[in-house]
Amino acid sequence: MQAVTLGPAGTYSHRAARAVADDVAFRESVTAIVEAVADGEYDRGVVPVENSIEGSVTESLDALTEAEVSVVREIVTPIRHALLAQAETFDVVASHSQALAQCRDYLEREYPDVRQEAVASTARGVERAREDASVAGIGHPANAVADDGGVDLRVLAEDIQDQSSNATRFLVVAPEAERSEAGGKSSVVVYPGANYPGLLLEVLEAFADRDVNLSRIESRPSGERLGDYLFHIDFEAGMYEDRARAAVDDVAAIVDDGWVRVLGSYDTEHVVS
Repeated sequence: MQAVTLGPAGTYSHRAARAVADDVAFRESVTAIVEAVADGEYDRGVVPVENSIEGSVTESLDALTEAEVSVVREIVTPIRHALLAQAETFDVVASHSQALAQCRDYLEREYPDVRQEAVASTARGVERAREDASVAGIGHPANAVADDGGVDLRVLAEDIQDQSSNATRFLVVAPEAERSEAGGKSSVVVYPGANYPGLLLEVLEAFADRDVNLSRIESRPSGERLGDYLFHIDFEAGMYEDRARAAVDDVAAIVDDGWVRVLGSYDTEHVVS
């Protein structure tokens, strides 16, 4: 099995993907990852969907809405950010926009005059630091050592994230035909196709009336017109359960002018390495 995730090698996505497959390829965007799985180019894709500090990764939510794929697994991994550079002084700190945001307080306190540069991934920021002594990167401490004989970096500070509980959820994406009803959690996307007082309440009651706990609900623009939304819903039940199927069937009846897409049921794995 071959998996594809955000590159280059050394990203937190790469760490999560190694729990899925030994053979890991890379893309520069979540959209490209999901499309590669939908097109049959790769067996699995691993995409970040939510961080405990910065919240949802909207590109992942949008990509899962657009592509014909399923979700078959969830991976949760702690995020340990370190400041990596060739020397103690630098002019720029480069990393993924989420990593910069997760270290906002530290950077404003310790390096208020250093310019921040958002790049495609944490590993790309570390690459910038290897190439340019005036640039520091933010990434896992293990990324300080170059695997390919390149420039080793100094670990100037460890655990610089603003919250020690920092963790990220990754979803494992598979072809649509591999969607499963087995697992402790499920994800669905709901497009109401309508807007009236009490609509969202009706959707929520379909789950509440059957004692199905929602672990996350998030609205995203549908792209159809301004003010038109769809909802990403995660709930703590597998689609093999009668209560889950009945709740989703009720939601489908409520939003009969729109649609419901079941992404799949899955279990959660915690990866700490």
